[in-house]
Order: sequence, then structure tokens, then C-alpha cells
Amino acid sequence: MCYNFPMQNNNGKEEKYYNEQDKINILRMREVLDTLPRFCRQFFRGIEPTTSARTRLGYAYDLRTFFEYLHSQNPSLSSTEVKDFTIDILEKIEREDIEEYLEYLSLYEKQDKEITNAEQGKKRKMSALRSMYTYFYKSELISKNTPELVNMPKLHEHEIVRLEPNEVATLLDQVEAGEKLTKSQLKYHGKTKLRDVALLTLLLGTGIRVSECVGIDFNDIDFETNGLRVHRKGGYNTVVYFSDEVRISLLDYIEERKNIIPEEGSENALFLSLQNKRISVRAVEKLVKKYAQNVTTLKKITPHKLRSTFGTNLYQESGDIYLVADVLGHKDVNTTRKHYAAQDDANRRRAAKMVHLRENKNSDS
Repeated sequence: MCYNFPMQNNNGKEEKYYNEQDKINILRMREVLDTLPRFCRQFFRGIEPTTSARTRLGYAYDLRTFFEYLHSQNPSLSSTEVKDFTIDILEKIEREDIEEYLEYLSLYEKQDKEITNAEQGKKRKMSALRSMYTYFYKSELISKNTPELVNMPKLHEHEIVRLEPNEVATLLDQVEAGEKLTKSQLKYHGKTKLRDVALLTLLLGTGIRVSECVGIDFNDIDFETNGLRVHRKGGYNTVVYFSDEVRISLLDYIEERKNIIPEEGSENALFLSLQNKRISVRAVEKLVKKYAQNVTTLKKITPHKLRSTFGTNLYQESGDIYLVADVLGHKDVNTTRKHYAAQDDANRRRAAKMVHLRENKNSDS
């Protein structure tokens, strides 16, 4: 069964959360474009068919950092406004200039604030730079692709941070009971308990991203099949399936949710904030932190770590890395394999102990 509530926006048409987010990102993009060199507009038009609005906005922010760096650190460009830079500037950039830029990204100041970038931040900014250069190089508007000469920052492998099975059970038990919450937190616990149990159970039971979770509408859920339609990071919709345990927690919350009058624009949203608006990504992050810090102080648990917990559990149960990649929505199985390589290693270690070549020397003949 699907839940169909009378939910419409001002135009009488249902507006999906991800469409609203795209509109917000497009408007932000236009603001950022006004601060970039004019030739960047051609680049962003060119990649529009193959990228999401969110990806393009991220590129725009990262490219602005690059051009602001050139403006502040290169004396010959300091007198020219960034938006007045011409495309021939890209031809003048040498390999050493980009290497110095990467070094600069480690620590710099902007508006009296110190900004740092570790390997991941540097890699993202280099990806934006490479994408722009490659576009103009293939378009034959520049004659060299300098960023390709610079190695991408090496990402160091990090141990997967996840909750152990006993910690998962403790977490959900504490959400239900409200144990270890402060007096101020307990004031709202009665109003949010069923929502929080349903939300955390859903994250832990499906491995969906927090952005996918907050975007769920009532008509995305089909309790006949235990199916959930989610809008993936790559801009496509897919159906993930949930267990009966997740089903029960969702139904318990939905019974309560029916009696809540949402704010205009959030009528279709499954998860609501205390203000009766669609819950935000930031609110879910704070929610997870609030409960998880009472379960473990040694691990920094975020919604993404709940996703890692699900992925690890699924891989341990199935041993099928392709299944894990499919369920988590990874386009490239190597992305999944990279994250769960430690599990492969553990399996190989166990395999080494399974095969015996000779009887124990101390055993009776």
C-alpha cells in the first residue's frame, strides 16, 4: 500500500524535494557565476547535460577559489578583476603554478578566517580544475591541458568507522527509552521519539544517504512490497527495499505523522522537524550525533557512518561486493571495494585457517 495524502503546492502540482533543491542550486549558481570569469559560463553550459546542478555549483565554488588565488598571489593579475580574466590566462598557467596552488590550499585566509584543505578537499578542487581545462582543450579553445601534468593528491586509506551490532542495538534502545539525554533534550523526546526511531532504523536498515532520507515523500513508500523510491546522488531514481523491522518503525511513526499539520510546502514530506517543516540534512546530522555520543565516545558517528555500518553488515552477510555496490548506489564497484577492502582482508585471513594440510603433530595417530 502507498500512502496518498492530499498534498499539493501552490500550483496544484506535487513538487519533489530534489527538484526544489535543484532550483535553489541553480539560483546560487547564477550568483557565483557573476563572480567568475565570463568564459566560465561556456564551460558550465557545456557540462550541463552530464552533471547535476549540485555538482556544477560545487565546481563553481572550487573554481572561484582558484581564480581568487591567481588574483591575490599573482602580481600581474592583481589589478584585473576576476570576472574580467580572459581565457588566455589558462594558457599562461604552468605546472609549477598549479603545484603552488595545491600547497596554498593547505592553509589560507579568507575574510579573516583560516581555511584548510586535506587531501580530499584538494582532490575535489583539482577535479574541478581538470574538468574545466579538459572542456576548453577538447573545444580547441586552449592548446594545452596543464592540470593533467600534475598528479592528483593521494588519498590515504582510512579505517571504516561503523557501529558494531551491539552498538546498533544499544543506539536504538536508547532512542526509544530516552536514556542519557539531558533535561532539555528530554523535553522534546516524547514528540520526536517515534520519528527518530523510524529515521535511524531506516538509515541503518537500508544504507541510504542522509540527503536521500530527508527527501522521502509519502508516495515514495510502498508497504505492499516494502519498497522505497529514492533519488540517488547521480540524479536518477531507484527503488531500495527494507526489512519488516524497518516497516514496523515506519508505520508506527506514520500513525503519529498523520495527526501533524505540516507547514506549507512540507505537506508531502515524510520526516518533519519540530517546526513541522521537512527535516533538513543538518538536523539529521545533529540528531545522529545526539544519540550516538551516548553509545560510543571513541567513534565520531555521522549519518554516513550509519551507511558504512549497513554496507559492512551486508557485505559480511552476503560476501557479494556487487550486491553491496548496487544497494548503496555506487556506479563503480571499485568505489565499494575500496571502502570495504578491510573486510576482504579479514575474509582472506579466516580462509588461511580453514585448510589444514596435516593432522596436529600432538594428536594420536
